[in-house]
Amino acid sequence: QVKLVESGGGLVEPGGSLRLSCVASGLTFGSATMAWYRQAPTKERELVAQISRDGSPTDYAESVKGRFTISRDNTKDTTYLQMDSLKPEDTAVYICHARTTAWAGIFDYWGQGTQVTVWS
Repeated sequence: QVKLVESGGGLVEPGGSLRLSCVASGLTFGSATMAWYRQAPTKERELVAQISRDGSPTDYAESVKGRFTISRDNTKDTTYLQMDSLKPEDTAVYICHARTTAWAGIFDYWGQGTQVTVWS
């Protein structure tokens, strides 16, 4: 059974920083493309950042480029999202995503999410 468990969310003032973590189990982590999505109330879920199996390349939404950094540690089955210069519009539930491919097809897995609130 695949599990993705996020942590690190919270309440932060504008301009502040948070570091999210996502620990994976039940899959071959080094074979998975990892990503962070976010969903704000009344909005569609959007891709924030993604990282390939070996850590390069990475890709970011335009709205977070230069402020957020995605990384991974394949020895710890963990992916991270460092969020700096946070803005109120970054407020959302941040959700970890893993994608694996196999002869049987493409498999997508989702975490439960962690709330990030940017508010002064």
